[in-house]
Amino acid sequence: MSKAAFRIHRLPSHVQAPVTEAVTVALEAGRLLKRRFRTGVSVKMKGRADIVTAADVEAQRLVERRLRRSFPGHGILAEEGLDTTAGAEWHWIVDPLDGTKNFARGIPTFCVSIAAEYRGRVELGVVYDPIQEELFAGVRGQGAWLNGRPIRVSRVADLGLAFVATGCPHRVGRYVQSIALTFGRFAARSLGVRDRGAGALDLCYVACGRYDGYWEIDQSPWDIAAGGLIVEEAGGRMSDFRGGRFDIYGGETVASNRRVHERIIGVLKMPGGTPSRHRPPVRRS
Repeated sequence: MSKAAFRIHRLPSHVQAPVTEAVTVALEAGRLLKRRFRTGVSVKMKGRADIVTAADVEAQRLVERRLRRSFPGHGILAEEGLDTTAGAEWHWIVDPLDGTKNFARGIPTFCVSIAAEYRGRVELGVVYDPIQEELFAGVRGQGAWLNGRPIRVSRVADLGLAFVATGCPHRVGRYVQSIALTFGRFAARSLGVRDRGAGALDLCYVACGRYDGYWEIDQSPWDIAAGGLIVEEAGGRMSDFRGGRFDIYGGETVASNRRVHERIIGVLKMPGGTPSRHRPPVRRS
């Protein structure tokens, strides 16, 4: 965890250019989304309980154009059309609009999420909420920040006093029984449970202490890559549903302030809490 303000020149030289571009692009895409918000953008169904808006596509084109211009040899993994450039050491992982359903309904909870992997390890993450004008950033080994100021997770140690968050995946029908069971169990054992419909922001809220924990099943890498790193760099813990190593391609996400992590895992391990046949939505190429 860093105690210093965010300064690009203080970062390791190999990440200075990618971090600079990630921040610039996230802010630009966020401004685009803010201009399009509540303007009647078109909405299409991608699948059951999954939609895409014209703003998603427009924001992704902006992000891809900027990243390809600055880093033509890098790969890009993005929600609205996948492109995994073979052999690239750097891969960008992009959700141009996390919280699409909120955006489409005029609910002001959404963000831009941009992360970058180097040789298979996430090295930086940026999440921008254009409505609240909050820019979260994390760089591996360097810290996490909100609008340039260092952030850290909460100190709540009792699950009964913890504020926790979750989300419903697009493929909710496959896992509805375990999701319902687990939601009820956390509701009965915590201070409260929230589903705001933007997982990247929920992770950032864990990182800055607004939430004490978060769990969700069946997420894709672009949902969690940036926010997961920001949690870790703010002193938090990331894992799968059994407390094992966190993998952005694993489809299981648990984030916490560390102090309540084992209690969260304990609830998830209760009978029926974890789907027995879960297959992650995206596999590592």
